[in-house]
Amino acid sequence: TRGGNKSRPAVTIRRGWTMRHLLKLLSLVPLAVLYPVGWVIDVMVFHVLRWRRDQVANDIALAFPDRTDAERAYVLRQSYRNLADVVMEALWGFSASAESLARRVSFEDTAPIDAAVAARQSVVLLTPHFCNWEWLLPAGGARFGLPIDAVYQRQRVASIDRFLREARSRFGGMPIPREDFVYELMNRAGTPRGYALIADQTPPRDGKKHWSRFLNRDTAFFVGAEKVAHFLDSPVLYVAMRRVARGRYAVRLIPLALPPFDRDAGADDT
Repeated sequence: TRGGNKSRPAVTIRRGWTMRHLLKLLSLVPLAVLYPVGWVIDVMVFHVLRWRRDQVANDIALAFPDRTDAERAYVLRQSYRNLADVVMEALWGFSASAESLARRVSFEDTAPIDAAVAARQSVVLLTPHFCNWEWLLPAGGARFGLPIDAVYQRQRVASIDRFLREARSRFGGMPIPREDFVYELMNRAGTPRGYALIADQTPPRDGKKHWSRFLNRDTAFFVGAEKVAHFLDSPVLYVAMRRVARGRYAVRLIPLALPPFDRDAGADDT
């Protein structure tokens, strides 16, 4: 009905407001309490709902054909347990202090970013959705004193999008919606910053992409990081994160490319 259509935006706003405040409250719960909540969610998702289990099992079999059935089943089970932990850690991290994050995320070699900070130079940071990517941004911003701006996909519900932007910008960073990246890059180019690109998702069907063989299948990758580095004349670092214990991570910064760059270099991507 016409009246019902008018009420939908109001319902969406109320739900968004409720979710935003619920996330805020959950972020104040100690991690030791959140982990058991994650265990319950893991059991429900894996055993009861069986959410995407067949698809994930097929993907693992394709990626690791040389592993035994028992080994692949172990990887499958651990992936769901890990996801539950990461979700709980992300919630806690939205309100975690710089000191708390420093105890849980250690940077093994800070020289590449320290050198950029000393030279008042921006840096391009590349990383996948691996380990706990939500902790990388605030932990890095708190550790290096360099504003780190992550490119992200804007959330459909405005209040949740606002909550995530506020949580991710607590230590100086200013998250950039993907559609605004070019404008914001040019607008911020005069100030030394870190630009974090977590671009391991599927590129648009009609966009430019780089094809490579990955986990036994042809895979399309986003392109453009090299253009950002050339525009800023900035070093490009791969941020390698690994889990050393539950709720503890170590990070290595691996230089991929350093200026000055060959302006004519580039891959033949389609």
